[in-house]
Amino acid sequence: MTAGRGATRKQLESAIGSGRGAVLVGAPGVGKTVMARAAAKAFAKENPRVTSRWVSATESAKLIPFGAFSHLIEFAGADEPAILLRMAQDALRLDAAQGLTLVVDDAHHLDTLSATLVHQLALNGLARVLLTVRDGERCPDAVIALWKDGILERCDIRPFDSDESAVLLEQVLGGPVEGVSSDRMFDVSQGNPLYLRHLVEAAVNTGSLRQVEGVWQLRGEMPLTPQLSTLIDQHLSALAPDVRTVLEFLAVEEPLAVSDLAEVAGLEAVDRAETAGVVTVSDHGGSLLVHPFHPLYTERIRSGLGRLAVRRLRKLLVGQLSNDAPTDIGGRLRIAGLALDTDSPPDASDLVTLSWEAMRMGDLEFGERLARGALAQSGDLSARLPLAHSLSWQGRGRDADEVLDPVDPDTLSEWDMTAWTLPKAANRFWMLSESSDAMLYLADMRARISEPAAYHTLDALAATFAMSSGDPDHAVRVASAVLESPAALDLAVAWAAATATLSSARLGRFGDVEVLAQRGLGATHPGLLRFTIGLGQTLGLIMAGETRAAEDLARHYQSFSEFQQPGRAIGEVVLGHTLMARGTLEEAATLFRQAAAALTSTGYSWGPLALIGLAQALGQQGRSAEAAAALDRAVASHGMRSALYAPDLAIARAWTLAAARDIRGAVASARDAIHAAEQSGQAAVALRAVHDAVRLGDVNGLAAARRMNAQIDCAAGRLCIAHGQALADSDGPALEAVSAALEEAGMLAVAADAAAQAARVYQAAGHRAGELAAKGCAAALAQRCGNPATPALEKVLNPLPLTGREREVAVMVAQGMTNKAIAGQMCVSVRTVEGHVYKACMKLGLPDRSALSTMVQTSPQMLPSDGRT
Repeated sequence: MTAGRGATRKQLESAIGSGRGAVLVGAPGVGKTVMARAAAKAFAKENPRVTSRWVSATESAKLIPFGAFSHLIEFAGADEPAILLRMAQDALRLDAAQGLTLVVDDAHHLDTLSATLVHQLALNGLARVLLTVRDGERCPDAVIALWKDGILERCDIRPFDSDESAVLLEQVLGGPVEGVSSDRMFDVSQGNPLYLRHLVEAAVNTGSLRQVEGVWQLRGEMPLTPQLSTLIDQHLSALAPDVRTVLEFLAVEEPLAVSDLAEVAGLEAVDRAETAGVVTVSDHGGSLLVHPFHPLYTERIRSGLGRLAVRRLRKLLVGQLSNDAPTDIGGRLRIAGLALDTDSPPDASDLVTLSWEAMRMGDLEFGERLARGALAQSGDLSARLPLAHSLSWQGRGRDADEVLDPVDPDTLSEWDMTAWTLPKAANRFWMLSESSDAMLYLADMRARISEPAAYHTLDALAATFAMSSGDPDHAVRVASAVLESPAALDLAVAWAAATATLSSARLGRFGDVEVLAQRGLGATHPGLLRFTIGLGQTLGLIMAGETRAAEDLARHYQSFSEFQQPGRAIGEVVLGHTLMARGTLEEAATLFRQAAAALTSTGYSWGPLALIGLAQALGQQGRSAEAAAALDRAVASHGMRSALYAPDLAIARAWTLAAARDIRGAVASARDAIHAAEQSGQAAVALRAVHDAVRLGDVNGLAAARRMNAQIDCAAGRLCIAHGQALADSDGPALEAVSAALEEAGMLAVAADAAAQAARVYQAAGHRAGELAAKGCAAALAQRCGNPATPALEKVLNPLPLTGREREVAVMVAQGMTNKAIAGQMCVSVRTVEGHVYKACMKLGLPDRSALSTMVQTSPQMLPSDGRT
């Protein structure tokens, strides 16, 4: 199943096949029995004449001599142990003339005589022996001696790591799982397959784990099945009351310093908890911290605590943690979060301040909790504002509106009116899809403000509206006026700098990007604005030909979000676009798919951008049906709030059509993208669109590329022009040189296309050596980026004998279109379509239309076009 399990499985099978056997050791639920059964079955298949015996040892049978073997051996009466052991050996070997394989599951439960029997069988080579033993359990000496004396090989089976857990989840659920959800499941299960199975079962049954747009997402609490609760209770039930108290405190808050936990639970209790193996103590920066040994211990304890008990535990912890009066924001937030649900919650004003701080750090849900606590105390505008901002940033626009609606703006001061208008207008623009009305509303409210600090804040939001609606040049002008004013407050600076950073990058004003980015990052603001800044920074690096640095920076931004949505999804969009520039298309598609599903219920323009990226990535992989579906969703979600990305949408359409081998349509869409980008002044985006057109074989945009690069002069622009000129001149050596330069810049998919185009030029010139060298280079580059299925690569690497029309029809068949629908789209007769289907099947050795559809869906790279119609 996975690399880690595969290595253990091979070690185990080797020990059974070529030695005396093995002892498989692992924690409860880690999969010992499953692996032992699979290994024994594999051996039996290769050695069908060898007799196999399976024994399951149990705690109850341990009290009975040979209890685990009672179904295999019988004794007429008591006798000397030596005689009984000899009789047992004979009974087991009966009808096993060609050899015996003995598997003992849970061998740590064997009674003394049974353990001795197993030891003798292995020692004397009378049987191949495979045992499973629970790690950490008391084991009979005879069993321990088997691996300590080297009689049997010890094989340790470990829990899954996070990647292996993710693979298992997707196999069990039958579809992609959101990364943040997979990470949460791993953190709680710690990679234990049994625990993971129970967690999935409970989460699916309660609706916490559900499929959204084809992606499984975990939201809310992670419940436990009754069976899993029972398994954990069996371990926890034997704990002393004071040890259980230690776990109760950790169930409320973890980790806790040994000193703090000792004060509330007693040092001896903490010591006994560590000895019992239910907690671990680690050194962190000179301070000893206590964690539960397994997250499920505290999950189970927490589920059994009543609300009054939780409040009591929280109050005790707040009292202890407050003794040092922490001044750092992390310590203050921690105490506030604990105190919120006690008899003595923090004051409303403190909660408001801390709510803003939590949001600045990117924890929107915690900011919401604190703001709701403040609102419950006061009901004031000061509490409504952070709550509305938190809800709006989470994509819950209607909830945010409900929080703001009770306020009458006519009763407010200018500054309070400004603070109220910000989330109200932003909500309407993005979350409620009332973008045009929101811009008019913001302008009306701006006219009522005379205080500079207040109207600069509204202007900063107006700049963001202008950018999102497709006018980045105007956005930069408005944002610059805000940034130049000494009266602008931090929130205004943050909005204006984030807007100017991304707009400047897309406009090709790369010299301004980093200065603006640092200005924005240095301001106090809700944490999600950093991703707008990051998208601008990474684009600037890509256009400078520094794609590796762009990827590093994107991963840095993604690390901010951890388990928080929608921050995690937005970070994935930034990283996905960077990976696409690098040619890492499969990972990019995975990130875009997850992000699009997570953002589908929000009004963020990041949602359409995720779908645009998904269509582009899938299109370059040749996955035409999936790309078309993603494009349809992108078009449906696109509007004024995402008009900035209209050129990107046209590029997505170009690659979607290219995947369907509608090359004319693809080229036309790429030209549309160039035109849209030029019209809105987005020179950097226009250059990228020209380069995509060149990859599709179109050099019509070369003059535009020269014109734009003369203004912005960047490495990506120079590479684009060199690539286009070499293709226009049918210059094989020049195309090879461009491919090498693109590879050096880290743009592997584009480099692969350039090498493939060089091979085609050499082929047309009859230069066989040059063709083979360029083709080999294209193949190597394509392999490094997951073997994309672009038109340029397919023509060179997969030259099957289909005409362009046959390939086009085959793709539409795979999309589920009827022959009549295909005929209508191609403006030909149904009989002509039937002929194309028949010829395609004959050339590819396929029996029927259904087989053709399946082939295109599963292996799009197998159906290249040779350019003929």
